Amino acid sequence: MASTDRSGATRRIAENRRARHDYQVLETYEAGLVLQGSEVKSLRLGQVQLADAFARMSDGELWLEGVHIAPYQFANGVGAHDPDRKRKLLMHREELDKLEARLNQERLALVPLRLYFRDGRAKVELGLARGRKKGDKRQAIAERDSKREIERALGRQQKGMD
Repeated sequence: MASTDRSGATRRIAENRRARHDYQVLETYEAGLVLQGSEVKSLRLGQVQLADAFARMSDGELWLEGVHIAPYQFANGVGAHDPDRKRKLLMHREELDKLEARLNQERLALVPLRLYFRDGRAKVELGLARGRKKGDKRQAIAERDSKREIERALGRQQKGMD
């Protein structure tokens, strides 16, 4: 599940592929995560679930909720963490203000798209998204399939198979 690129700068932990199916992502943002030590160790092992996660603005702060980070196996007592607790997200004040204004103005959701380590720090990619209706999902799938068929046909034509 976790992979490292050649430079070692970015390492993916988890991805919420379902979010791109259920939502139309308009913009993406990067935010830092405030974590406890045992949570970082669990993330390094890839023990996280983003399926039902969302971000919410509260009192001018951004919080990540619904993320399950499994307890670290070797953390006992004081070192252990609550797997389903709210986690604070770190962004610049200007970005937070713009995001809050946009969320209040339009009916949009903040959905975590992926978790990753960048230069040793845990980051989350948030998508400012609009929910899709069932018909929209079908249309998106049909568009994706037609693009794939076009690419296959062009590939076969270039290889001289058609």
